Amino acid sequence: MKKKIVTAALAATLLAGTAQASDVVEKSFFPYKAGFPSHAFVKPGVVINAANVDQAKDVLDPATYETIKNGWTEIKVGATDQLAVLPAYVDATEKNHASVKLGDSVGKISGFVAGRPFPEEPDVNDPHAGEKLAWNYKYSVNWGDSGGLRSSYWTYRNMADGKVERVLKISFSFLNFMHRVSTPPLPNLDPNPSEMYRATYVKVSEPQDVADTQLLIHRYEDDTKLDSTWLYLGFQRRVRKLSSAQITDSFLGSDIMIEDFEGYNGRVSDMKWVFKGTHTMLMPYFNHNDMVLDTEHAESDYKYISFGGKGNCFPNITWQLRKVYEVDVVPVDANHPISKRTMFFDAQSLYANRTISYDRAGKLWKTFTIVKTLPDFQLPINKGSGLAIDDGFSMVDLQAGHCTTGAFRGEVNPALSPAARFSVDAMRSGN
Repeated sequence: MKKKIVTAALAATLLAGTAQASDVVEKSFFPYKAGFPSHAFVKPGVVINAANVDQAKDVLDPATYETIKNGWTEIKVGATDQLAVLPAYVDATEKNHASVKLGDSVGKISGFVAGRPFPEEPDVNDPHAGEKLAWNYKYSVNWGDSGGLRSSYWTYRNMADGKVERVLKISFSFLNFMHRVSTPPLPNLDPNPSEMYRATYVKVSEPQDVADTQLLIHRYEDDTKLDSTWLYLGFQRRVRKLSSAQITDSFLGSDIMIEDFEGYNGRVSDMKWVFKGTHTMLMPYFNHNDMVLDTEHAESDYKYISFGGKGNCFPNITWQLRKVYEVDVVPVDANHPISKRTMFFDAQSLYANRTISYDRAGKLWKTFTIVKTLPDFQLPINKGSGLAIDDGFSMVDLQAGHCTTGAFRGEVNPALSPAARFSVDAMRSGN
């Protein structure tokens, strides 16, 4: 009873900064108002390993269960947190969601202004439930209106022996040109003649052989319009436009495709979205400053997350029991290298923290984890942002016995994403 009272009080505090939310919106953003999920075995402090994983099987996705059962990793359970929520995003949802409608085909939507387009609880009997969740994911509040990774270290490893094959230092910038909710100008950046919704800019600084490699992605408001993607190779000193097929190639020899960025970096219309149900599951949410941190790439004011388990392919973090939506995501293009992704979205944030990929033959191929820290337990610039912060990732190729891990210094910081950065001319000039 005491825990329920504390939880309700916290939810009320988080709601205080927003306009009065309707029942639908409140349930969407504050699913733990009446109390956190519980489990007979999976409790804070418990370490799930090969010996006891069957007691936790019902709160693990199939790939996580397999990696623990094989003895490749362990999971330590942490207490579930009520995530901070950006009040302006909640307010925008309340104000605008009633006018949002799906179009007559996947990839079309009308009436959307800002916020979460479809805050209603998904129903497995609704044939469009998966598509609605896809739109909620596309217009989620990840990084807010702007922000990014000041630096990240991508490490390529042989899973059998943990041998490090390559380390890349990469920065990312993200900027919403439309549907902005908190950083002026609102709701759109002008001029924007191509009606671009969001842009992503990537730059590699190390090692020397790929230094100054840059990637630029323009995603348009019209979801049926192909993204524009350009690659600048520093050693060639020229920009080339990538075809849509190339976004499913390995990015710089890693286990990551461009399409994998942030969980899924593609159009709604490129996939069929099938909602499979709502679950209580373990998800990779934690407090950064409480974790075992890496010392190799430490900076004067920051330490990155570390990795362990088989081949050092798995993040050394705690996981939380959370409300989760499961969605099967099937490519429309029969030539796609993946036959299906199963994505597990955190219900409160709509972040894609866990994704399992299957090859063309339908066999389990890759397991992808994007880990999130609460903003008040990391860098001071993120405190009070109302956004869970991307802290790293692990992409494990189970068939090849290989992994790529990423450790991030992420900041909700408009200075990382000036609008001038997201142009082809800026790539040529070195930005």
